[in-house]
Amino acid sequence: MQRQIEKTRTTKETNIKLKINLDGNGIYSINTPCRFFNHMLEQLSAHSNMDINLEADALDGNFHHLIEDCAIVLGNAIKEALADKKGIKRYSSIILPMDDALVLCALDVSQRPYFKLFADIKDEKTDDFETVLFYHFFNTFAYNLGLCLHIKILDGYDTHHIIEASFKAVARCLAEAFKIEGDKIPSTKGVL
Repeated sequence: MQRQIEKTRTTKETNIKLKINLDGNGIYSINTPCRFFNHMLEQLSAHSNMDINLEADALDGNFHHLIEDCAIVLGNAIKEALADKKGIKRYSSIILPMDDALVLCALDVSQRPYFKLFADIKDEKTDDFETVLFYHFFNTFAYNLGLCLHIKILDGYDTHHIIEASFKAVARCLAEAFKIEGDKIPSTKGVL
């Protein structure tokens, strides 16, 4: 079973090309005009073992549109690569530390999208990234993937560390939830 896919999305606002392999080695090539977002997607790839090759342009210069559209493409691509989700572990959770930050992440690849972020981030920006886009990325990603995702910031004061620890925690949970551990769809309904 090959769980890899290529996707493109072109609008008046963005142009995105993605290649993703869920069963990779965490090899990445991320190129968007937002430096901090590149860094976060590199964490997502490296810590999930997904190979991600992403080229994205913000045709209108608006990072809000760029990050939203990348989340749409990533979520849809992973959903398609998972196909019927036969044999996946489905659930995962972690408490992940990074310096001052401590993040709890729990998720269910359920086809019932939901996102909840428990965070008190005081900074409006970190590097070239508006922190409101932290919520927006994961909300859009979860809804396009069909993911029930909870992120709770347990501790931390450095905005960069809080957001990066969250991307790493989600990545580790995705790696665990996507593992094949049988040959059945993990639901009493027979579908996900």
